Amino acid sequence: MIKVDRRILKSQDAIKNAFVELMSEKGFDKVTVKDICIRANVGNRTFYLHYLDKYDLLDKLIEGHMHELRKLCDPLSDISFKEAHIIWFEYLEKHYLFFSTMLIGQGAFAFRKHFLELIIEELKHDEDIFKGKNEGISEALILTFLGSAIVGVVETYLMKGIPDPIEVLAEQLGMLLERHL
Repeated sequence: MIKVDRRILKSQDAIKNAFVELMSEKGFDKVTVKDICIRANVGNRTFYLHYLDKYDLLDKLIEGHMHELRKLCDPLSDISFKEAHIIWFEYLEKHYLFFSTMLIGQGAFAFRKHFLELIIEELKHDEDIFKGKNEGISEALILTFLGSAIVGVVETYLMKGIPDPIEVLAEQLGMLLERHL
């Protein structure tokens, strides 16, 4: 494993945090690299050492979060929907500013597409969703239906439209999914 200098990680974290904060305040289109560098307290050279531009930074942020969510799913294949959702919602809460900004900002459609693809990819591993009541229904339709439902609940929760604690939300979402499978 390659060891990365802590100063590099610290600079990258500062850039990412500054970018997310600025996006939530101003919107993606109005954020400049100069704004990011000032907020992160780094020079332009440091920014361009790690990223091509703000679009590259955004892509890497999205990729990073999707990768982390995938990693959370890998060891979880044998747990209930409720337990899996608790883990996901805890991650979403921990990175609330990023996810809420991505789901309501100008890039919401693109981010939502990535997020939906991730959820559908994870649902594909549960062969039970294609059996029983769902037998004979198009797999693509089942995956899109369930994935869209989960994304909708996540969006509503992050926008604080669902005031329930994570445990209650995860349990009820798990119950809904299990009822319809």
